[in-house]
Amino acid sequence: MIGFSTAVFMGQSVAAPLDSVNANNQAPTNNDEASISKNNVNKANTAEEVSPVTNGINQKSAGDSKTANASNKFLPTIKYTTNNLSIAAQKVNDATWKEGMNIDRIIGTKLQALLNWHHNGVGPVDGYWGKNTRKAMQAFQQANGLAVTDTLNNETWQALTKIEKLTVQPVLVSYQITDADVNIKMTEIPAGAEAKSKLEGLYYESITEGLAEKFHISESYLKALNPKASFTAGETITVYNPGNPNTKPVSRVVADKATETLYAYDDKNNLVASYPTTVGSTATPSPTGTHTVEVKVHEPNYTYTAKDGSKSILPPGPNNPVGSVWIGLSKPSYGIHGSPDPDRISRQASAGCIRLTNWDALALLGVIQNGATVEFK
Repeated sequence: MIGFSTAVFMGQSVAAPLDSVNANNQAPTNNDEASISKNNVNKANTAEEVSPVTNGINQKSAGDSKTANASNKFLPTIKYTTNNLSIAAQKVNDATWKEGMNIDRIIGTKLQALLNWHHNGVGPVDGYWGKNTRKAMQAFQQANGLAVTDTLNNETWQALTKIEKLTVQPVLVSYQITDADVNIKMTEIPAGAEAKSKLEGLYYESITEGLAEKFHISESYLKALNPKASFTAGETITVYNPGNPNTKPVSRVVADKATETLYAYDDKNNLVASYPTTVGSTATPSPTGTHTVEVKVHEPNYTYTAKDGSKSILPPGPNNPVGSVWIGLSKPSYGIHGSPDPDRISRQASAGCIRLTNWDALALLGVIQNGATVEFK
């Protein structure tokens, strides 16, 4: 965990817990990455799939199931327009791909959006063809009974674009920055655990970091799309439209170490979502076998234990070592969690747990059922 190799503990400092979670603010002992005391969590109801199509608002599920309501609780409601978009943004929105075309940044952004909107996460949207985009495409192919390939083909593009309302949905949109976007708590994150423990919270380090995470986009791409922006309240900027999350209840997930992907299934064994992930490392391998979800916590704290036995409790926040989410497993000290560094998902090691971007972890938090099985493959 970002250089932490000694034993750690996980407590609960829950700023916005699930309705069904009863926090006890205790940090139980463990011998690996993180652990949370078990709480009572109600099982989610079976829900009909909610369309990922947005119409001026995204990250807001229209359903009334427990999973849809949970997703709405943890994800921001984002209002957008398509007014005054730049020519470059319009080119992305109108882009289409044909066999033999190169995947430039215009097509790459459209492809990443389509994959995300089909609930196959690519990590931070950056417009580039890379390993996370390829893995998301392969998960989409698998879910739709297509041949799994290393490169984009016509069959896959046709399947991605067969839903007309989804295809014409804008990829890049105009968004007016609010007071809430700029009046976030910020801090400078120090390197050491002891120094981190003295902070009020492990908040964002900049407004652009917070905006990038809100819009599921790389911070560098956000700045590239808005080269003259000052990122102040009232300013209109160009951002990526994240779409709406999966709201089908998830009863099983499979953490595949080879593909570095977390596959989510419903109770009928349908693949309903996939997320790029980091699963363990050679030095700190993940467990084997099948385990179950025991607890779900939003905004957990993190207790680091040094080699000399001294402990440092790191406060909650998006830059906490386990990010904004902890989903604890029946295997003590292991879980599914967020990350302070979304750009490095599936590109760095973890201390044995399943690491996701904060937004993917939040989306999963709303739909994964208590007692869901977690398989390490």
